[in-house]
Amino acid sequence: MREITIRDAIREAIDEEMTRDDKVFLLGEEVAQYNGAYKISKGLLDKYGDKRIIDTPIVEGGFSGLATGAALTGLRPIVEFMSFNFSFVAFDQIVNNAMKIHYMSGGRFTVPIVFRGPNGAAARVSCQHSHNVEPLYAHLPGCIIVAPSTAYDSKGLLKAAIRNNNPVFFLENEMLYNNKGEVPDHDYTVEIGKAKVLNEGKHITLISYSRMIYYCDEVVQEYKKRGIEIELIDLRTIKPLDVGTIVASAKKTGRVVVVEEGHKYAGICAEVISVLQEFCLDYLDAPIKRVCQMETPLPYSPPLEAETIPNTKRIKNAIDEILVGVK
Repeated sequence: MREITIRDAIREAIDEEMTRDDKVFLLGEEVAQYNGAYKISKGLLDKYGDKRIIDTPIVEGGFSGLATGAALTGLRPIVEFMSFNFSFVAFDQIVNNAMKIHYMSGGRFTVPIVFRGPNGAAARVSCQHSHNVEPLYAHLPGCIIVAPSTAYDSKGLLKAAIRNNNPVFFLENEMLYNNKGEVPDHDYTVEIGKAKVLNEGKHITLISYSRMIYYCDEVVQEYKKRGIEIELIDLRTIKPLDVGTIVASAKKTGRVVVVEEGHKYAGICAEVISVLQEFCLDYLDAPIKRVCQMETPLPYSPPLEAETIPNTKRIKNAIDEILVGVK
């Protein structure tokens, strides 16, 4: 095992899969000569050349459509969005082509494509660069959505995504790129569709993913000092959801708080809560709480930004509301 950043874990996954399979290639804005906006693709142009590491014009609709066509011919493109907010201008190509062709062709065509890049808020990038896109794309059939929080999962899940024969949205977070974690020296993948229990507990279940896991873990450690054992679950995959893991935990603890960086209305929290009330309502000892981004476009002001997205204070308030009577 060795310790590397999430940035390096993503780069290693791309590098190893390009070495393993010559059908894999990377395209996007500034991925080649500039080494990527966030230096994810640093050194890959020199290694693989400009036929497999391809700089594109600033036209997401064009290169998303090009990549979809390439996938239909048997190649395995990785599309980097400088920000997932920019995927909106390629919405037609992504939704009406990449996500639907397998169904519309009666299964004759597969679309093995990975759309990846930073998702959610960074630091003072304001509302047009801070969307959490997972609820939008999760609403539509024909795709897989992955949102890792660690170096280990980032590398293993991206390798699994590249090998998958379906469109996969691989959602990174700019604020996590420099976070470090251990990864194995050998080749490995992480199974898509499996959540991970990061901390065992008996009093309450706390469910989240991506950057919010770090806020949740801080809360878990604080309550541990007070004798409250919180079970922390990292979803890792948003779609398909690991129903078995979250239901088993909710049945064990009887109390659940769900946290997501995105907005409350029709969000991922709402989907998780719907699943829990369907499969374990009788096991719950308190209403399920959710902590989400405020129902407003994300402000540019740092103090307002910090109050708008979920924070440890709001997570603790939600937990306190449903811990009444717990000994």
